[in-house]
Amino acid sequence: MNRRKYLKTLATGTIATGLLIDACTLPNTPKKEVSNLGGMDRQPEEIEHFNRISAEKYFDANEMNTISSLSDIIIPKDDISGGAIEAKVPDFIEFIVKDKPQYQLPMRGGLKWLDMQCLKLYGKSFSNCGKKQQIEMVEQIAWPLKAKPEMQQGVAFFNLMRDLTATGFFTSEIGIKDIGYVGNKPNQWDGVPQDVLNQYGMKYDEKTLKECVKFDS
Repeated sequence: MNRRKYLKTLATGTIATGLLIDACTLPNTPKKEVSNLGGMDRQPEEIEHFNRISAEKYFDANEMNTISSLSDIIIPKDDISGGAIEAKVPDFIEFIVKDKPQYQLPMRGGLKWLDMQCLKLYGKSFSNCGKKQQIEMVEQIAWPLKAKPEMQQGVAFFNLMRDLTATGFFTSEIGIKDIGYVGNKPNQWDGVPQDVLNQYGMKYDEKTLKECVKFDS
């Protein structure tokens, strides 16, 4: 599937809506920029919570490798922008499961399930499989309506993984630029367009033009 078409659908759809809203409170500021005193944007207890869980580690090396591989499969980089890896999605997922423990069991259970399936099929864990084997495995759980009944646990896990990946990506600087969101920016208003003024037989007087409408570029 074309990545840019997929991302546009994902960004405007509902697949990650709940997580995107939930993730609005997640801090993306590097620790060195965070004041221990709090401030207008973050209270001292929030900073304490952030520093505490940032110092903890939940996923082991094999789990993080699997998360990295899956996130890269879901949103790879292309000629226009970086993908999930460049947007540090694996770090985001590591953070979110510590910040919201309800994701810990589904994520860890799903990662173990994935490894067991790969061990049965290929004799090695998902992270140790080649790219072709990883894609073959993902194809069996990425399409809920096509997945076999025995793959439903994997489907549920991959849905969560996809949602977390989309949330991490679209709340990153790379992801925001990728969808072309520019936010509020200061601009210059040069007054009502001349053709509209002509339509209504109106015009600006010289004082208004000088003081209110025209600005130096």
